[in-house]
Amino acid sequence: MAITMDINLNQTLAPVMYIPHGGGPLPLFGDKGHLKLINFLSTVSQHFKRPSAILIISAHWEENNPTIINANKHSLFYDYYGFPEESYQVKYPVSGHPDLANEIFQLLEHNNLNPQLDNNRGLDHGVFVPLKLIYPNADIPCVQLSLLNSLDPLDHIKMGKALAELRKKNILIIGSGLSFHNMRALMAYPNNSNDLQNEAFQLWLINTCTDHDISETERMDKLTSWEKIPSARYAHPREEHLLPLHVCYGMCQNPAKLIFNDEILGEKACAFLWS
Repeated sequence: MAITMDINLNQTLAPVMYIPHGGGPLPLFGDKGHLKLINFLSTVSQHFKRPSAILIISAHWEENNPTIINANKHSLFYDYYGFPEESYQVKYPVSGHPDLANEIFQLLEHNNLNPQLDNNRGLDHGVFVPLKLIYPNADIPCVQLSLLNSLDPLDHIKMGKALAELRKKNILIIGSGLSFHNMRALMAYPNNSNDLQNEAFQLWLINTCTDHDISETERMDKLTSWEKIPSARYAHPREEHLLPLHVCYGMCQNPAKLIFNDEILGEKACAFLWS
């Protein structure tokens, strides 16, 4: 289902998005199972003003402590295998932003989250795949922030809360994951259909993130106890692709807008925007 978004080019707070990045590099090569995602990512930047920098939290990087890439120029980390050779020739020559990385470090340190800096790691495909579709010219500097390998949802919300001040600047914040990440089900494409367990989880997630009638205390409780949903561990056998959403929510702590609710590799997935 296509989602119509209100254009908000004069927003006073920076936009925050939780988006699906799809399967490996497939969205960059016109894969049929990703066509709806490709269209979404290729057009989503029309709905907010051009940022001066991007902060992205990818599902594909976990550390003991929140870690920030502070390189001046990024390399790419092709963290997938079994794809055609051209998948390992993808380029996205985007600049880093050491000043923003240091500001993120200071905000996390001020909140006793013991951050680290890293100027060697490359950007993984949870970063360069969606960014190459959203901003193909690679002309907006970006910084990547890791998840925590504790996989604790509340810790990730706290990390987002610590970074809320960034929303006062012209920075686009992206949580890059996938709201459904059962690889066995996804790899059954194109023979997967009528996945009622996944549809139940997506509906719960949409209601939890967008409902204006629940308090933020209740919303946070729902997100931190997401495992209690009957289909939760079917949708996320491991939760790393969900947790970027928790960081995004922590930065905003208000209802999101649903901006994508469609199929990727035959399975429902969704995206959210706080603006």
